[in-house]
Amino acid sequence: IIMKNLMDFCIGTFMFVFLGYGLMMSEDYIMGLIGVPNLDIFSNFDNFNYSQFVFQLVFCATAATIVSGAMAERTKFSAYCIYSALISLVVYPISAGWVWNLAGKGWLQQLHFVDFAGSAVIHSVGGVAALIGAIIVGPRIGKYTVRRKTGKVKVNAIPGHSLTLGALGVFILWFGWYGFNGAAATNNDSLAVIFLNTTIES
Repeated sequence: IIMKNLMDFCIGTFMFVFLGYGLMMSEDYIMGLIGVPNLDIFSNFDNFNYSQFVFQLVFCATAATIVSGAMAERTKFSAYCIYSALISLVVYPISAGWVWNLAGKGWLQQLHFVDFAGSAVIHSVGGVAALIGAIIVGPRIGKYTVRRKTGKVKVNAIPGHSLTLGALGVFILWFGWYGFNGAAATNNDSLAVIFLNTTIES
């Protein structure tokens, strides 16, 4: 799983540079559904918004990594790499462009849809992909339960885990979560205004 997550960034970065970011942030949109990539990252070096690119790249990779846990131990590494390339190349960029296109051309943007901290753009895309993948590969038959000849089901015990490493992982994730969601929430200036107005009205 760790190697799959690493590949999400390695493969995803290449795909996002090559086409994904251009699809997502294009100023020319077809009916608000898909951008026409202008490939500014290859031609407009002086004026290209590199911080925005890296910011969106991390979100793209995050959507891709959600899937690895849902299909753990049931997919070939090569098949997972192909999936990672496709979600970073077209799936995430197109759906994220509907909400976060900088030119405001996405069809959900035009309906005034607001995604607070990536709950729809990142987690819904990753979650739906994970659900589809889990349905296709099916359960881990034989890992946690075994059906005996008598028909009874024997439950296999789950091996113990390291509480120290588990707690360390929680703190690392928690620390990163503050910066991640804080930055996502302020990615669009209107989000902060909507949040403040909602809080005051409440």
